[in-house]
Amino acid sequence: MYRHLEARLVEHFRDYLRRAYDLDFPKIVVELPPRVELGEYALPLAFELAKKLRKAPKKIAEEIVAGVGVIEGFTKLEVAGAGYINAYVDRAAMAKSLALDVHPEDKAPAGKILVEHSSINPNKAAHIGHLRNAILGDTFVRLLRFAQREVDVQNYIDNTGAQVADVVVGFQNLDRKSRAEIEALTKQTRFDYYCWDLYARVSQWYAADPTANTSKDRLKIRAQALHDIEHGGNETADLAELISVAVLRRHLETMDRLDIEYDFLPRESEILHLHFWDAAFTKLKESGALTYEDSGKNKGCWVMQRVGRTLLSAKEPGEASVKSASQTDAERVSQNEDNQKVIVRSNGTVGYVGKDIAYHMWKFGLLGKDFGYRKFYRYPNQHECWISAEHGEADHPHFGGVAEIYNVIDARQSEAQNTVIEALRALGHNDAADHYTHFSYEMVALTPRCAAELGYMLSDEDKTRAYIEVSGRKGFGVKADDLIDRLIASAKTEVDARHPEISDSQRVTISTQIAVGALRYFMLRFTKNSVIAFDFKEALSFEGETGPYAQYAAVRAANIFRKSGQNLQNFAKMHRAEDFSRYLNANKSHDSNEIWDLWLTASRTSNVVAQCIATTEPAHLAKHAFQLAQKFNSFYHHYPILQEADEGRKNFLLSTVAVVHRELTRVLGVMGIQVPEAM
Repeated sequence: MYRHLEARLVEHFRDYLRRAYDLDFPKIVVELPPRVELGEYALPLAFELAKKLRKAPKKIAEEIVAGVGVIEGFTKLEVAGAGYINAYVDRAAMAKSLALDVHPEDKAPAGKILVEHSSINPNKAAHIGHLRNAILGDTFVRLLRFAQREVDVQNYIDNTGAQVADVVVGFQNLDRKSRAEIEALTKQTRFDYYCWDLYARVSQWYAADPTANTSKDRLKIRAQALHDIEHGGNETADLAELISVAVLRRHLETMDRLDIEYDFLPRESEILHLHFWDAAFTKLKESGALTYEDSGKNKGCWVMQRVGRTLLSAKEPGEASVKSASQTDAERVSQNEDNQKVIVRSNGTVGYVGKDIAYHMWKFGLLGKDFGYRKFYRYPNQHECWISAEHGEADHPHFGGVAEIYNVIDARQSEAQNTVIEALRALGHNDAADHYTHFSYEMVALTPRCAAELGYMLSDEDKTRAYIEVSGRKGFGVKADDLIDRLIASAKTEVDARHPEISDSQRVTISTQIAVGALRYFMLRFTKNSVIAFDFKEALSFEGETGPYAQYAAVRAANIFRKSGQNLQNFAKMHRAEDFSRYLNANKSHDSNEIWDLWLTASRTSNVVAQCIATTEPAHLAKHAFQLAQKFNSFYHHYPILQEADEGRKNFLLSTVAVVHRELTRVLGVMGIQVPEAM
């Protein structure tokens, strides 16, 4: 409701600016006043207009307030300070809509959105860094769906890359396992753990002595394995398929523990074998996006000139030139080569970015080719996940050909992501490039305390660091399942102590919900471009900005109703908000303002969701959940609800609890966090 009143306010102001000043203002900024007694919205519009109209901001604000007129849903506009315009809503009317959960219909933009996230190499167990990617991506999917957008969730599987080749080399050359023995291992509960250790051992095997011929020979073995896997149709490729599929299933099981699902798993093997790159290569050459270099350090390569970094010479009077008068021709040639991105190497092999260009052309429906599709994994809720195939099932959902793309990929891949966008523009697909978003994020590390708890030996220097980086090649890190197991065990210790009266299965369910809530909230509370230093104690705390703190507030609200004997789900709707106007408006007393601030915060869910989508920043939602929980806990301690003697006021306070519980549960749900029955 808050967002719709804001939109109505903005439209009235925009209409007035057209009438009074013949100005068209596409963007009118609306802020939240620091205190509710100053209104529900604050507009700094007069300050923006001062220079244009050559008047004092306060004078402009007074003219606007006098000229805008009556706005439905608002009681008044008021000039504040040197020119702010504060808008006051009709509290009782807004509260009634909020209590009844009334939402004016929003028309969602047309077109399907594709969100790609996780994209874990299928060569070993998922780790803590993968969890940040998956939780960010899944939450963004939930945000989009909350906003009524149609979303496909994809998880790109690089099953022909060097990491998979390394594990195959390990099985063949270190463990010397037969195919039958490897197949038996894939059926073990946590085959991905075996691969985790093997991958670390292979990395050490390659680097045993970098100067020795033995090391060079081992790297040749790796190169041959990679070649065989990419080519397909041989024993090495068959082993890679067996191993990668088994590990992929484990990844899906791990993510399902966090209620993370996918719709489609496109694999690099099909991109290669269905000749996606060949189709893209032809289009790129025909458009001039790629050029062949017949000299210099990139001789024999097909390259793409990086947009914005191309050398220019002034062609028009006054046009800036990038060339320096002191540069020699050789220096200019060298700089030009540095601005080139090699897409196809001189030996004819296409790099990662080239395959990515082809894949994204398919995403937007620009390639003229499609995958085969087959069913791969069915979730406990019966949701079907599909995988790419060379020859698939005739009847399948439609994937690809979307209107917008969000790729959740870490910040280190920014250059590659920008190259794909530049390629789309070079092909003339500017609209696709404009709707391609790299949802970047930073890494997850461990606090020294967390690393020590996990059994890692730390030097004195390590113990003083802000965080300890993880490394899959060194086998140093936190496996995702180990982390989830550890969090569940820690939560269960607390739940067992607090609730010995309930069954063990109930305590396991509650502990799992708390653990998952703690993990998901911890990964979301930091802005995505912040490095996270994970810590068990901090994540599981029932105090401060944590998942359990927000869950506890929702459980506390439900407990109030359990003790009152009233129906939580229907209470606010049954006791209409028009009966509560005296408690909300009443001369704007401290009590009414404090409680109204809680209602107002609860009303801002859709507003915060829109902000998260516009900025690709789910941390705003985590902050909103914390603020709502914090204000509710303050309300709970200040007002003895069940002891209230005035029946009308008691119903008002209970309605407040019901609205907060509904919105807090809703916000946590968008974050993928459930509210337990007890804490």
